Amino acid sequence: MDQRFIIIFTADEEGELLRKAIERHGISKRGLTAIKYRGGNILVNGEEKTVRYKLKKDDEITIVFPKEEVSDGLIPEKGKLDIIFEDDAFLIINKPAFMNTIPSREHPTGSLANFVCGYFLEKGIHSTVHIVTRLDRDTSGIVCIAKHSHVHHLMGVQQKQQQIDKQYEAIVHGHVTESELSIIAPIGRKETSIIEREVRDSGQYAHTDVKVLQKGFCNGEPISHVRLQLHTGRTHQIRVHMAHIGHPLVGDDLYGGSRELFERQALHCVFLEFIHPLTEHKINFSSELLETMRNLINNELFEGS
Repeated sequence: MDQRFIIIFTADEEGELLRKAIERHGISKRGLTAIKYRGGNILVNGEEKTVRYKLKKDDEITIVFPKEEVSDGLIPEKGKLDIIFEDDAFLIINKPAFMNTIPSREHPTGSLANFVCGYFLEKGIHSTVHIVTRLDRDTSGIVCIAKHSHVHHLMGVQQKQQQIDKQYEAIVHGHVTESELSIIAPIGRKETSIIEREVRDSGQYAHTDVKVLQKGFCNGEPISHVRLQLHTGRTHQIRVHMAHIGHPLVGDDLYGGSRELFERQALHCVFLEFIHPLTEHKINFSSELLETMRNLINNELFEGS
């Protein structure tokens, strides 16, 4: 069975070059090179054609991408995945806390990517793991994985155009005064660290919207339950922005939070919405907070506003 990824579309314009039609359907130059030289095909009405071919209106164009190979060094592992949604293009997963999204040199196994690679192998899915939305190790919630490089590329375009709606909930130190606010502050790497980021003039543009859901006290300490919407995707953006306005995440000791109340940064990706690049329909997914965060917010620990 041919496991190669295929897209089919119809020519809209008489006399248009096949190359232009391919570009209009979002296939990158890198993708086109792979098709031409790594075992793909470009067909018009079932016949192989070069990109210089002049199309007739309503010609059927079939693009067959080369078979994907698993990334070198990515070790397949068997493990339980909390799958929210799956189709031919995507795997949407609820990631637990304390799990890396991708392996590192120090931790080559045990990541979400390792388990997804094992899942693909078990299901006979010929694909490598393309992470669209990545979460820090301690952050839980929704992760979007593309099953093909072309889908990953199209989602990258949506990210650059800020068409992906990604929302989080967090518990932060202190009572956030405003009920709603926007944090627009550039983020860059801290000069004294290879890990930490900070708000700095030389950093990249970053925009986070904050909405306060609830305020209360935990062991006598003021805390706030907030909803956050990302308009950009900088490394540690939520953590840096909330620390910048004086409200670091509970449990985030890297950016000034305390672990006395919670053993990790209290952050969960609760919502993801985007336009499916193949169906062109808007789809969205939700994820409930983990029980540990719900307990901190709803139980006797959250003593009321």
